[in-house]
Amino acid sequence: MERIFENLLYASRWLLAPIYFGLSLAVLALAIKFFQEVFHLLPHIFAIAEADLILVTLSLIDMALVGGLLVMVMISGYENFVSQLDINENQEKLNWLGKMDSGSLKMKVAASIVAISSIHLLKVFMNAQNIADNKLLWYVVIHLTFVLSAFTMGFLDKMTKQSH
Repeated sequence: MERIFENLLYASRWLLAPIYFGLSLAVLALAIKFFQEVFHLLPHIFAIAEADLILVTLSLIDMALVGGLLVMVMISGYENFVSQLDINENQEKLNWLGKMDSGSLKMKVAASIVAISSIHLLKVFMNAQNIADNKLLWYVVIHLTFVLSAFTMGFLDKMTKQSH
């Protein structure tokens, strides 16, 4: 009975596979939105103000960072929690593939969130004249919370690795 339960428990990790595949659909949605923004921008490229161009560019960078984060979580999560990827030797392989455990994945996610938050905060500052001061303060507080959380996670991770 115990053996059957353990096998079922171990096999249940495959329930995560469709979730990781679903993240690939989110990457597809981001790609569609990215190119929609580019195609909206191109006809107006000579008429758009520099500040507006920078804001659109920051939005594109934001989408690229979120897409990279999704790919990292999707592939590393699948490899860490479901099954190892079987990639042919002659096929292009990501250099971090197979090297990112759940701890390092967590740190990469935290660093990506800080980077995404930084870009969003920069966009907010560039449009600060249209935002109430208390709302601007909350954006900064939330960003600093992300920074502090990432720093704390990194510090605790370093302390944990030193004790082993």
